[in-house]
Amino acid sequence: MNNSLNASEVMALIFKYITKISSTRSHKNVLIVLADMGRAITSADRCTVWVVSDDKKRLWTQVAHGMDAIEIDINSGIVGSAVSSRERIMINDVYHDYRFNPEVDKKTGYRTKSMMVVPMYNKDDEIIGAFQAINRLGDEEVFDKRDMERLMLSSTYAAETLESARLVREIEDTQKEVVFTMGAIGESRSKETGNHVKRVAEYSKILALAYGLSEEQAQLLKDASPMHDIGKVAIPDSVLNKPGRFDAEERAVMDTHAKLGYDMIRHSDRPLLKAASIVAYEHHEKWDGSGYPRKLSGEDIHIFGRITAIADVFDALGSDRVYKKAWDDEKIFNLFEEERAKHFDPKLTDLFFENLDKFLEVRNEFKDEF
Repeated sequence: MNNSLNASEVMALIFKYITKISSTRSHKNVLIVLADMGRAITSADRCTVWVVSDDKKRLWTQVAHGMDAIEIDINSGIVGSAVSSRERIMINDVYHDYRFNPEVDKKTGYRTKSMMVVPMYNKDDEIIGAFQAINRLGDEEVFDKRDMERLMLSSTYAAETLESARLVREIEDTQKEVVFTMGAIGESRSKETGNHVKRVAEYSKILALAYGLSEEQAQLLKDASPMHDIGKVAIPDSVLNKPGRFDAEERAVMDTHAKLGYDMIRHSDRPLLKAASIVAYEHHEKWDGSGYPRKLSGEDIHIFGRITAIADVFDALGSDRVYKKAWDDEKIFNLFEEERAKHFDPKLTDLFFENLDKFLEVRNEFKDEF
């Protein structure tokens, strides 16, 4: 590493890391890239991005170079002092500073010498965290005024990035709440309980992970699945809540809920609602092409639709409905074996049985209460 960067090199590094951060969605990975940026710009051996907890009582970090995630009291140590006093701190030998706790060095075998800490602020001038650099690399081994200026530059960008990430998470959390609430409302019209959508969501994630989807995609499906029957809000009560079987005309009306649900949300560009539109549209398609609304077959059915089909049917059969009593488990399992490669994706059916204990745990945890 070049320990005497010129202005052009510093700017080049900043643009390099800005590009990395702009393509990073994981909050943990954003912290990692920010810490890497601070380390590179200040020529430090280690950098840590600290974040103030929601209750304003703790500081935590998901990444510290060479260390695991840790959490400390907001007034603890040199970092806590910088946050509490709202002052920048630069120390050339931390072992001569009463605020330094040497226990971490003892546990890790690392020798902390010099340190810089810069508080980070949001647009309302509230402290949201701190940027910490440890041990200047090079012959001097101590930080100088120029290093502090560069850490301040890094901390300003880091604060803006973290605040943007927080707002994005809040928006995403709000979307999840809205999707779940709308899904629960849709189910309540057909006399279902909110636990139905909870169970289907949990089942869907179990199958998604077992199938090999990433954690991110599995979570997306879990968050989107409560909208699988949202189209039912447009089905007349006389059909939706009819006790007993539908006649042909009623069945045709009921089957429109998949397309209706898709049409309600298909125009959104939000990943969560795009996923929900797929689930709503395709969870009644069947592997052999006999489902609805488009009679898709095999892998032409989106994996989200194939997974939700199993999750929804398993829960529907095992629950009391206005038109039937819950089936016993043996009857449900027999049907799944019979419908393997007919109604259901054969690989997913096998995974369902391989993970049956997890399904039963979820069902027990979110039992219906009438």
